[in-house]
Amino acid sequence: MSYVNLPENKAFHPLQSDTVSVKIKMSGWKVFMERLHPDTAKIQVDLSGLKSRNFIVFGNQIGFINRQFPSDKQVVAVSPDTLYFDFSKQTQRKVPVKAVEHLTFQRQYGVIGATRTNPEYVTITGPLEDVASIEFLETDTIKGKDVNTDVRTVAYLNKQQRTNITIYPTFAEVIVPVGEITEKIIELPIKVENSKGYTSVRVLPSKVKATILLAVKDFNKYTSRDFEAVVDLDAWKEHKVSSLPVIITKMPDYVKVLNIEPQNVDFFVRR
Repeated sequence: MSYVNLPENKAFHPLQSDTVSVKIKMSGWKVFMERLHPDTAKIQVDLSGLKSRNFIVFGNQIGFINRQFPSDKQVVAVSPDTLYFDFSKQTQRKVPVKAVEHLTFQRQYGVIGATRTNPEYVTITGPLEDVASIEFLETDTIKGKDVNTDVRTVAYLNKQQRTNITIYPTFAEVIVPVGEITEKIIELPIKVENSKGYTSVRVLPSKVKATILLAVKDFNKYTSRDFEAVVDLDAWKEHKVSSLPVIITKMPDYVKVLNIEPQNVDFFVRR
């Protein structure tokens, strides 16, 4: 079910499921075909009656519902016959918009920056307990294949079947920065963590080469100062490993580490 003609300045919460059973009158041949290819119909319910009461009787809307079906199908009954609603205090708040993307790119292209939305925040209105539980709203999924340039589109916000919540505005402009990407090799010094209690700790080699993937426009922007490669001596203390794995603990956004060489290093400690 979906609702139309919602009462203004009233927040409501349905007290039953959003699905109903519909009894339909039609010819025998149509019944046979429906059994072969069953379908789930979507119906609209007129809520204008909630201005003066907290329930809607389907029997009073049979004509309205029949106009939503083909002429060879006649709705004769709906179960349950009555829908009940709980009214509560209405409140508003602003929540951030979160873009949902499913994009594939041409070779050597990818996302090179933060996705932006306009507006960044939207206003939601509804019952206090429902509004308080919403931390953000997602857009409908933005799809694209073989993308090689910025994606700029308008996407509707997904209410996720929250029929008693209103959103303003109901859509947002979404901009996904896309550009050419390339590989770069950076030499990084190795930092040793958890080395307290030892006179000295030495690793061999003392540096690693990291192959990274980054935007072509940022090729000369990032240096070894923007990254951090570490080994954790606790791995030896706790597990008695013979070599220490190298971990990248710091790197810029929208940069991907493809490979570290070597991935493990030897070490010497002096107590």
